[in-house]
Parts: sequence; structure tokens; C-alpha cells
Amino acid sequence: MRISRIGVGAWAWGDRLYWGYGRSYNDYDLRGAFEAALGAGVNWFDTAEVYGFGRSEQILGQFLSSADRPVVIASKFMPFPWRLRRGSLLGALRGTLRRLGLERVDLYQIHWPFPPMPVETWMDAFAEAVQAGLVRAVGVSNYSVEQMRRAHAALTKRGVPLASNQVEYSLLERAPERSGLLDACRELGVTLIAYSPLAQGLLTGKYSKASPPSGMRGRRMRKRLTKIEPVVASLREIGEARDKTPGQVALNWLICKGAVAIPGAKTAQQAEQNAGALGWRLTDDEVVALDSVAP
Repeated sequence: MRISRIGVGAWAWGDRLYWGYGRSYNDYDLRGAFEAALGAGVNWFDTAEVYGFGRSEQILGQFLSSADRPVVIASKFMPFPWRLRRGSLLGALRGTLRRLGLERVDLYQIHWPFPPMPVETWMDAFAEAVQAGLVRAVGVSNYSVEQMRRAHAALTKRGVPLASNQVEYSLLERAPERSGLLDACRELGVTLIAYSPLAQGLLTGKYSKASPPSGMRGRRMRKRLTKIEPVVASLREIGEARDKTPGQVALNWLICKGAVAIPGAKTAQQAEQNAGALGWRLTDDEVVALDSVAP
């Protein structure tokens, strides 16, 4: 299964509370984002059963029904504490497939390592989903190095590779480097999928302390906007020399680190801008310069 180094994160698709779906953007805008991404060479989309309480999967399923080319779909299972049986995963997976209008999902991930069920129990359930032909590949999300190694070992016993670990990773969130997770992914042959790779828009350069995002997102980010000014300035400087936006430089930095990124896109313009991170690479010196400005 081959994917572009940039995908589309569909967290905002159908989410009214945090992202403002239905107010600042709608299904027409999202269809534009879907079609623009495919037209720009981006071939995969990441969603989850909890995004918009299932609405994200439904919207994506509607768009897939009229797509004129193959699309790789990733979704996620949420291990709520009341899901106490291994069979809960298959039930949730069938709901995801129904909303997407698919017979099989390309990548199925566990969303968080929530207790009380151990890692190994859920990995057995994922292996069963693969063997039932409902899933092509298995991933985890928000797993630490130790949890990822346990998941990898449990799946290996069942003859199933661990394809990915999806974690927050950006110039403003360097934890995968500090914790050793990025190195462990390389060691095990696990793809690191970076969510919030633009720090929910902070690295695009379009927000400032005087002009924050609207709604709940803006209230959460207000204190960070002053602190990130040197980072955005460096992104802008490097981008101007290459005719690239700050966001495209930030995404390319992740590609240079060996990750794949899933920036959100609510409009065709955003999808096209994100895809502009593909087809070129920062120099080693530029990567080091960005490392130093965002330690």
C-alpha cells in the first residue's frame, strides 16, 4: 500500500463544537478540499469514528462514492472504557465501514491506549479483523515507545505487521524526537504519521496575537501565538527563498524527518496549499536551522 507523503486529516469534517463545521465551512467546501487534494497527488485521508460523532466518516463516504481514482482510507477505533470485550472492535469496525460505504478499510488504528484493556488484547482483535478481510493494515495512535513495542510484538505473533503509529508531531511538538519514538519507528519499520503537523494552523503564518483563530480553538491558542513568532519568521524566510508558504515549509520539515503528515483541509485552497509541500526537499542546513529555532 503506497501513500503520498502528505495525506488529509479529516478531524474537522463534521465537527461543529471545536472546528465550527456548518458555520465557517460546509459540505460543499469539504468536497472541494477532497477533489483538490486528489488532483494535487494526495491519495489518502485519515478519519475516525469519533470525529463529528461519525459525521466525518459519513462525509468522506459520500465523496468516495463518486471518486474517479483509488483512494486510501484510514480510520480509528476508540477503546472507550466500557468496551470491555475484544469483539467490541469488530462491531465498531462494521459501523465505520457502513458510514464509509466500504467493504474494507485500508488502515485501521486504535485511537488511544486507554485502560482497562491491555495492548495485547486489542492487537489480537485487530489481527482477527485483518484475517476476516475487513482491514488491510493495522496501526496504533498516541502510543508510547513501550506500548508500540508491545503492539508490534503481539501482532508479529499473529503474522500481522504494525504499519503505523499516529502521534502529534510538528515544529511546535517535538516529543517524538525526545522520547525516542521516531527512532523506534525507524527500527521497527513503522511509519510515523504526524497529526496536527501545522499545530492546528499556528504554523501557517495566518494567525497572530492580534488575529487569533475563532471560537474554542482561538481561546486555547491565544497564549502560544506570541511564543511562536520566531518559528513562523524562520518558516517565512526559508519559504520566500523557495516561493513556498510557511505551512509548506513546516510540512516539508516533517517529510525530511521521515514522517508522513496529515494536515487538515476544509477548503480546496487549503488542500492545494498543503500539497505544495510535496515534490521538493529542504536542505540539511535548513532543517538544522528550523531545529534550532524550535528546540
